[in-house]
Amino acid sequence: MRNRARFLVPLVVAGLVAAGCTGGGATPAPQGSAAGSAPAANPANPNSFPRNETLYTSGTQWGPPANFNPIREWDSATGTKGLAYETLFHFDPNAGKLTPWLAESGTWSDDTTYQVKLRKGVTWTDNKPFTAKDVVFTFELGKMKTIPYANIWNWLKSVEAVDDQTVKFTFSKANYQEWDFNLYSRAMVPQHLWEGRSEEDVLNGVNENPVSTGAYKYLSHDQDRVAWVKRDDWWGKAALGMDPKPKYIVDIVNSSNEVAMGLLLQKGLDLSNNFLPGAANLVKGNFGITTYYPEPPYMLSANTAWLVPNTKKKPLDDPAFRRALASSIDTKKIVEGVYGNLVKASSPTGLLPQWDKYIDQNVVSQNGFAYDKAKAKKLLADAGYKDRDGDGMVENKDGSKINLSLIVPSGWTDWMEAIRVIAASAKDSGIAITPDFPDFNALVEKRGAGRFDLVINNERQLSSSPWTYYDYVFQLPIQKVQNTVNFGRYENKKAWDLVQQLDQVKTDDLEGMKKITSQIQKIHLEEMPNIPLWYNGLWSQVSGGVWKNWPSSAPGTPKSAPAMWRNWLELGGFETIARLQPANP
Repeated sequence: MRNRARFLVPLVVAGLVAAGCTGGGATPAPQGSAAGSAPAANPANPNSFPRNETLYTSGTQWGPPANFNPIREWDSATGTKGLAYETLFHFDPNAGKLTPWLAESGTWSDDTTYQVKLRKGVTWTDNKPFTAKDVVFTFELGKMKTIPYANIWNWLKSVEAVDDQTVKFTFSKANYQEWDFNLYSRAMVPQHLWEGRSEEDVLNGVNENPVSTGAYKYLSHDQDRVAWVKRDDWWGKAALGMDPKPKYIVDIVNSSNEVAMGLLLQKGLDLSNNFLPGAANLVKGNFGITTYYPEPPYMLSANTAWLVPNTKKKPLDDPAFRRALASSIDTKKIVEGVYGNLVKASSPTGLLPQWDKYIDQNVVSQNGFAYDKAKAKKLLADAGYKDRDGDGMVENKDGSKINLSLIVPSGWTDWMEAIRVIAASAKDSGIAITPDFPDFNALVEKRGAGRFDLVINNERQLSSSPWTYYDYVFQLPIQKVQNTVNFGRYENKKAWDLVQQLDQVKTDDLEGMKKITSQIQKIHLEEMPNIPLWYNGLWSQVSGGVWKNWPSSAPGTPKSAPAMWRNWLELGGFETIARLQPANP
């Protein structure tokens, strides 16, 4: 999944304007009739959608829509989960609370029993009722070992339909943090259409004719886009008081920065969730394009970029060396020089700004790190890493050379420049690092197999709990191939036990959570299994030409996430769409 969309060619404002004037390339700007004379959309003609009724988005898909399977959260067509298939709850990052969605309510009746009350009147797009049996069926799909949420059955004993509107979940142990995450992450599927599908079809099926409960239903797709059309009978109008104004949502496949920026500047694109290095100049340039903040960092924070050391390789197996490495990195140069202040430097803990309340500032003041070349050199010397041959670079304790390779994918230009900064500042402290740029697939294979020295990664997004972050950092046991977590293969049983203890703290027990996260932060900062560097932005550039009332920091505007990234529609992205108003009614 490429939540972190980027373009491959550096942008300058002159080039952007030129792209806007020429149309930019192979993907045509959306066409449409003037307000009041709009014809019905013709799915066979991708340019037929009436412009004043259509929301155009981009920034998630980097190839033709792969499938419409909500189980495949990582590569299904944009909108499959969130516009079409829905979850029991959403999560509001601003309030820090679950928002009832398909569920009317959810309560713990005792320490290991959770009961969900479903809304009445919810129907699938084939007019069949959505009931408790659909919820039971969806969760029981996890009994298939290849399904992404199969591990929930390690602690979920049973799920049963008490009646059409009531579902009872019984657990062998209650992982409260993880359960909240599941409540807004698992898309419900219809039993009457999915029952009897093979495990292969459930996981890998294209699901060509999606039948769902959401505000939008599948209309059409082509190589370069997928189109959704609004359901007039969506249950949420009455139950949630939401009536989205765009009749059509068309998500355009990314091709190049010239094309995307041409569309944005021509008002043929309303929401770009791409990383655009020229965003600051666009905001200041009177192009009618805005970002969440009108000044740095321009974007909300979405995830943390970490430097991940392979702790199975010398000298990266030494916490003292990792701490010295952390002090050698000039993150300010990355924030200002590479990103032009489109990102923020991370807290030493790596916890996102939305999780500030969980940071133990006493632990940070005692154990945190910052760029300090003199301190890095002292830490190296104190740990026995010295320059024995006079070349300015320290050697291993046994005198052998240190030359670490740091990898990021070829073409990810911002990260490529960032690791050049890391290598240069580390060199000033005596640590030899060579930047390397394998193609993406080769990097994924090396990273999973542990055949790397250093890698940048940012795969855990904002969520309902810092538990998801620590689960990523400390998860055990180490597998032969680490596909999704703990790429540095760091082993610390005490830390992993604390992460599991955190999982079993009730999500409304802030003090109980802070007591455990403080202990985890101390281990993290003493051991440095990864080195937090900066917060990647929730890349979002919007045009107000067709739609208004976009989220922003300005008073009186929505504060939800302006994002179509996969899994973000349940974190405020759908609410953003639901609050849009026509710019020219």
